[in-house]
Amino acid sequence: MTRQIHFNAFDMNCVGHIQQGLWAHPRDQSMRYLDIHYWTDYARKLEAGLFDGIFFADVVGVYDVLGGSADAALRGAVQVPVNDPTLLIPAMAAATRHLGFGVTANLTYETPYLFARRMSTLDHLTGGRIGWNIVTGYLDSAARAVGLTGQTAHDDRYDLADEYMSLVYKLWEGSWEDGAVLRDRARGLYADPAKVHVVHHEGPQYKVDAMHLSEPSLQRTPVLYQAGSSARGSRFAASHAECVFVNGQSKPDVRKIVDDIRSLAVENGRAGSDIKVFVGATVITGRTDGEAQEKYAEYRSYVNSEAALVHAAASMGIDFAKYDMDEPIETGKSQAIVSNVDAMTRSAGPQWTKRKLLEQMVLGSRQQPLVGSAQSVADALVAWTTEADVDGFNLSRTVVPECFDDVISLVIPLLQERGVYKTQYAPGSLRAKLFGRDRLPQSHPAQQYRKLAGA
Repeated sequence: MTRQIHFNAFDMNCVGHIQQGLWAHPRDQSMRYLDIHYWTDYARKLEAGLFDGIFFADVVGVYDVLGGSADAALRGAVQVPVNDPTLLIPAMAAATRHLGFGVTANLTYETPYLFARRMSTLDHLTGGRIGWNIVTGYLDSAARAVGLTGQTAHDDRYDLADEYMSLVYKLWEGSWEDGAVLRDRARGLYADPAKVHVVHHEGPQYKVDAMHLSEPSLQRTPVLYQAGSSARGSRFAASHAECVFVNGQSKPDVRKIVDDIRSLAVENGRAGSDIKVFVGATVITGRTDGEAQEKYAEYRSYVNSEAALVHAAASMGIDFAKYDMDEPIETGKSQAIVSNVDAMTRSAGPQWTKRKLLEQMVLGSRQQPLVGSAQSVADALVAWTTEADVDGFNLSRTVVPECFDDVISLVIPLLQERGVYKTQYAPGSLRAKLFGRDRLPQSHPAQQYRKLAGA
């Protein structure tokens, strides 16, 4: 069977997301992010293009590393102001039938018991179309906002995450048995108490003694996304994730990450096919290479270099305001996104500078765009799947909605002609569309907690 390419739109409930400065383009509509109709129209458009989903990024702090202030982030709308993405999903789900929703939620600052209920609620309201992008955070500003003095160490955050996952698995998978919900009007019996169980959890970070408040949803556990590419993040992904989001500047680098994650998954008793890998991509296309290059040049004229440095400084944990343009950057040991620092060192060498960083941020981020005719873009995407063993792409927005209009009208028909992109949605939940099943497989560590049912 021919491998099918999956597409997610990669966005955020804010003005400026990844490509810094493009919100100022006169055709860009992202300043309408406060209008619910903007989002419902967006959802319908993506579903018409048979996108698998929209992947919502999120942060719960501000980017204040550059110059020790959030001023530049505010000037450039660098992911601030930012609203809660989960509140968009029910409206977008009501406007669609098949589109999936991957939502980022930071487990460091979310109470597991209440978070488990929120995700179950979203899975019910979407008819089983919810996914969770598991993140542990990287902003000191977020830690201070919730009363902490700073970030927990990078690897320690993953230790906390492992415990968090075991607790939410107990709630989603083990508290309510299949068959616990009866809905028996004649007997006035909604649920069988003998099949609903209290979760007893006491660990280093969390203590819970309660039953899950929500009855089982179609998927029980949402589809699990994870975006860590550090050594510790890869181990976490190999254990828990179903969809892994990676960024990379070269196919060999991404292929190594993919191979490592799949190998680790097998070591954990899972199959390599239990994990689908999505690579971040920015597409600028047209009917011809010339048309695409003209659009690219136009977009570049709106790039905000200061805003790009704001985002890079926060994600790498480095204040670039302290360095001259050609002064080597001292990376040290960051508690931010370790893989971002490592990726920059691989691409630019150990003595990289602020000038080298800005040279890579041609559209306001380090994600190098695919620029060319629809035919050449289709060729490039297929090459990524064959050479880097990725399953799909998280497509970053540039100028919305035209960036997705171009993919839908120009690129997708070519992929469909090649038989590598679906011509209709499969039925069922988000997990069923991706993996052919509504629930997590027996090989997933969450399944051990189903033993609680009937115990």
